[in-house]
Formats: sequence, C-alpha cells, structure tokens
Amino acid sequence: MSTSTTAGRRRDRVAASRAARSHDENFPVAFWLLPSATRADMRALYAFCRATDDLGDEGEPSLRLERLEAWREDTLRCFGGAPHDPRLRALARTIAHHDLPSDPFLRLIHANVMDQQTDRWTTYADLLAYCEHSATPVGRMVLGVLGYRDAWRTQMSDATCIGLQLANFWQDIGRDLRERGRVYLPLEDMERFGVGEGDLALPRATPALRELVAFEVDRARDQLDRGAPLARVVPPSVAIDIRMFTAGGRAVCDAIARQGHDTLWRRPAPGRVGRARIAGSVLLALLRRQT
Repeated sequence: MSTSTTAGRRRDRVAASRAARSHDENFPVAFWLLPSATRADMRALYAFCRATDDLGDEGEPSLRLERLEAWREDTLRCFGGAPHDPRLRALARTIAHHDLPSDPFLRLIHANVMDQQTDRWTTYADLLAYCEHSATPVGRMVLGVLGYRDAWRTQMSDATCIGLQLANFWQDIGRDLRERGRVYLPLEDMERFGVGEGDLALPRATPALRELVAFEVDRARDQLDRGAPLARVVPPSVAIDIRMFTAGGRAVCDAIARQGHDTLWRRPAPGRVGRARIAGSVLLALLRRQT
C-alpha cells in the first residue's frame, strides 16, 4: 500500500472520529471497551448516522431533499465505488470489511426523506413502519459489524431501537409540535382517547392526553422488554452498552410516569443523577453475575 493511500485512509478515519466526538454525549460509552479496529468501525457508523440526521434536520428546508439525494448517491458508492465524502470513504472500508448490506444505510436516509414529507401518522402500524426506517437500521448496522445476521438477534435489536425511539417521542410531544410541527401520536389513538391536536399545544396535559400518553408509554416499555435479552447474546463490552440503552429507555418511561404522563409542561428525563444511577445499577448487576 502506498504512503499516500495510507495517509488518505488515516484522514478519512480522522474525519469519522471527529464526527463522533462532535456529538460525544451520544456516542456509546461502552464501545470504548471494544478492540481499536472495531471501535473505528463503530465511529464510522456513527458518523454516517449523525451526518444523515443532520441533513434531514438542519439547513435550508427547501434544499434538504436535494442534499439527501446527493448523500444517498454518494452512500451507494460505498458499495463498489469511490465515495467523495471522507466520512463515507471511512464507512466504505467498514462496509467492505464486514460485508454489510446497503439496506440499513438506505433506509436511514429514506427516513430523513420521509421527515420532509410526513409529519402525522394515521395508525400505530404506520409509526412502526417509520421506526423501521429511522431506528432499526442503526441496530442492524452495529450487529453487522459484530458479525451477527441471525433473525433472533435482529428482532431483539429492532425491538430495542423501536422502544428507545418511542420513549423519545413521548418525552418530546410538546416540543416536537412546537419546534417541528410534528405529531408522532397516532391519529387513530388520539381519536380513541378523545385528544385533539390543540390539546398538544396547551401548557399542561388534559386528563385524556395523560391517559393516551400512559397507553403509548406502555407500548415503549413492551418493546424494550422484548429487546432486553439481546444483552445476553452479544460480547460483554457491547452488552454493557445495550443494558444501559435499555435501562435509559425505561428510565425515560419512569420519568414520564412520575410527571403523571404530562410531558407538555416539562421534558421528563432521568438527569445526571439518574444516568449515574443507571450506569451504576447496570455495572453492579454485571458484577453480581460474575461472582
């Protein structure tokens, strides 16, 4: 390999690493326990996911679809071509090394295209279909790097990712409507519980909205419970991260419940102390299993 090629690859890895560090609060802490080569692959995945979401959320709205299409075309070059973006060049090596399929990457891009075209979901099934684009691809990318393709682990990964996304939706009901004009609550559920869109713009939740949010939070918990066994069938370093993700999702659900399922007046979150307790409880549970 030539010196120039080696230097180019190093620059691409640095670009992916910087993208991960720029959002360090979200980069999975336990991934630091992985071997350095695998950690670099995880950074490449994270950089791709972060860049894709930024293209869908930031910049001039009228240009987002055009930029997402250009990003999709460059992403396709990861599968037998030469991507232009250095983050994608780093990703291309991860894809080639692990023989990753294109589907999860293209679905995540399409989720951001959907964001430009849809801001209401008629049924819960419609919302889950959206999550199959916006949430589950990430878990499948990670499983692919770890060498897992089986349906059993994939189903648990999907459930974990969907549960986390649903918990985030119910955490941000007021903010999503106020700042993005989005309503993730399925319209059929709003009608069933007697909740109108105007209720979501109030300073406090009505009794009907509280009942609806409690119903939806139970759905998020169910998804997290279905995905929880995944932590027992992956490497220990990744298991720690999955347990923390699951515990974090459950903690968000608990925080919503503590507010009486009213997420309009304040965004419920575990907070720093809560996150520290989550990490401590996960590590303690793992130590107990080893003794």
